[in-house]
Amino acid sequence: MNARVDHLQDADTAPAPLSADQQIGQIAVQLPGATAVFRRLKLDFCCGGQVPLAQAAADKGLDVDAVLRELSALHRSDALPAAASASALIDHILARYHEVHREQLPELIRMARRVEAVHRDNPHVPAGLADHLEEMHEDLLSHMLKEEQVLFPMLKNGGNPFVGQPIGMMRAEHVDHGEALDKLNALTNDATPPQGACNTWRALYAGIAQLGDDLINHIHLENNVLFPQFEATAAASQGCGPSGCACSGGGTLPA
Repeated sequence: MNARVDHLQDADTAPAPLSADQQIGQIAVQLPGATAVFRRLKLDFCCGGQVPLAQAAADKGLDVDAVLRELSALHRSDALPAAASASALIDHILARYHEVHREQLPELIRMARRVEAVHRDNPHVPAGLADHLEEMHEDLLSHMLKEEQVLFPMLKNGGNPFVGQPIGMMRAEHVDHGEALDKLNALTNDATPPQGACNTWRALYAGIAQLGDDLINHIHLENNVLFPQFEATAAASQGCGPSGCACSGGGTLPA
């Protein structure tokens, strides 16, 4: 992946406080993931987005405080666990990134399909965006499954002399993810919605911006924090480089 992988947020940015007085469309745009909540609750954040959340919830017979609690749970911290162990870091990666990617992408794909269909005559429409997000989703699901079923259990058990081989495979796939992010940025003008974009379009791009930041930080933690803890020992055992050598052994990941 390109140099952006080395970026990691230095500190958490304090999220803007949520309020029942905020317009539902404003929340949809400012809080990635809110669109899935609104869609499930049948709250119209696009055409009816000028309505305050309190009124929108009341019109549907919903408890606005319960809605606010659900929305507040979407604020996610990038703070690393206090324990510096590899096991704690892996658990953080699973909860903060793997689970989140599985939530993010289906909603982004749904919104992209809608934007491409509704605004197909707009010269700024991101044609092909939904297909690209679907491809990213499939690739990430496959990648994360390999880590969850093979590599991470291996690392939690302390690694082995052949761990450089599966780590090298994951590093190579990270490069592919970086190239997919570059294409995503090109399709969306760096997640910058055009003038006059509807709330769905703006919320889509806000979610894409978050996906990009999350994936960059996710890869950074693995490439630069987790993997080096095991690569040096494996290289010393095998007498080869940090990404492993052409040895056969117990480190092979499923294709």
